[in-house]
Amino acid sequence: MKSLTVLAFDYGLKNIGLAYGQNITGTATELPPLRARDGVPNWEQVADLIKEWQPQLLLVGLPLNMDDTESDLSQRARKFGNRLHGRFNLPVEMFDERLTTRLAKEEARDRGHKGDYANLPVDSIAARLLLESWFSAS
Repeated sequence: MKSLTVLAFDYGLKNIGLAYGQNITGTATELPPLRARDGVPNWEQVADLIKEWQPQLLLVGLPLNMDDTESDLSQRARKFGNRLHGRFNLPVEMFDERLTTRLAKEEARDRGHKGDYANLPVDSIAARLLLESWFSAS
């Protein structure tokens, strides 16, 4: 198995969760989330992360509806993925992120989170879960 390093994004309009991992162990680590304005991050921060972590692939969570249809947020996540590819010339994969936010909130509660998701977002937990799911499915 060839080593592959991945930076995962849990796309959101206010926060974009981040996780970094590699496929040999199939593990991922949460990174501090990026603040976003209406879904747009500070692209210099994204560039700094890519320079620091040197990923070979960028993974973006695709928020599908439970009936497999796409939502407005799905289209925005795809646009974000296209922008990542265009700006950084790295391969971008979209991956079904259904239930990761719910699982992230459950995990956060288990860690003692009091439910103040506006001030203590769980997006990076969701990004880690997304990346671990992708490794399991690959």
